[in-house]
Amino acid sequence: MADPVNSANAVMAVAASALKAQQARMRIIAENVANADSVSKTPGGDPYRRQIPVFTPSIQPGGLPGVSMSSVARDTTPFKTQYQPGHPSADTKGYVKLPNVDPLIESLDMRDAQRAYSANISVIETQRAMDASTITLLKQ
Repeated sequence: MADPVNSANAVMAVAASALKAQQARMRIIAENVANADSVSKTPGGDPYRRQIPVFTPSIQPGGLPGVSMSSVARDTTPFKTQYQPGHPSADTKGYVKLPNVDPLIESLDMRDAQRAYSANISVIETQRAMDASTITLLKQ
């Protein structure tokens, strides 16, 4: 039979690591949104490139399983261009490269991250309620 204390700790560790990972994901999404209109400071240069968080399974303190954001990858989607010959960032043909950030995609990703965060909060609250119920039963 599994040790209930260690099982509860494992549940909390997995949920806590997922909370940290989703928090990091939300920071990356916020950075993408903040730079959605950023263009290069030099003529013909590349603008801001969208960032994508990369998650991997990890071992948390105490040898418990979890998840963490292992790195941030760059989105290789091509930049859009817009004809603006008078713009300081325009290339020799008059085109300005725009970031490959789509605010709609970012808002959907943020919504997904918020839901995942809320789900992990629910896991922690449920585990706490189960612990409290167990203690109440043991007192009787």
